[in-house]
Amino acid sequence: MIDAKTLLATRRSVSIPALRAPGPSEDALRDILTAASRVPDHGKLAPWRFILFRGPAAPALGRAMADLAERREGPLSEARRAYEEARFTRAPLVVGIVSTARPHFKIPEWEQVLSAGAATMNLIHAAHAHGFAANWITEWVAYDEEAKGLMGIGEGEKVVGFVYIGTPSEVPSDRPRPELSVVVSDAPMPVGS
Repeated sequence: MIDAKTLLATRRSVSIPALRAPGPSEDALRDILTAASRVPDHGKLAPWRFILFRGPAAPALGRAMADLAERREGPLSEARRAYEEARFTRAPLVVGIVSTARPHFKIPEWEQVLSAGAATMNLIHAAHAHGFAANWITEWVAYDEEAKGLMGIGEGEKVVGFVYIGTPSEVPSDRPRPELSVVVSDAPMPVGS
């Protein structure tokens, strides 16, 4: 396992084509999902859930997405059909994170949505801690109600993202990060203070 400071400083998104087998074992996956669940959650609502795209369901759902795209757009090119059919098999494991945020008398929905985002980032960090790499995407299926229904995502639920997890086939390169001077400021003094 990587120490926390190194983990946070070295996490990189890895392109989905560079994610190879093996993916997490059942024990590692349980640890990763447990860590993903340890996020700020005002009211202990657990306003998110995880969907594991693996096994026979993954290619079957890819075919269903290709069929749905074709019904909407007309005949798909071979490349586009192949892309859609492989949607949930591009990495050894795909985890869908779903926000189940809903009105609550005390907890604003925005806080619930932020908790789901935190769960997603914890999932990515936990995968990295176990020696895997990940990539967080959405794409059209995250916003299409019929596609969401095919994936078992209920009305009113929103897709936070799909996290593709596998073993990196290459050393991930870093990208430019924002300069702290651009994204950090001190709070202003109130007028009249």
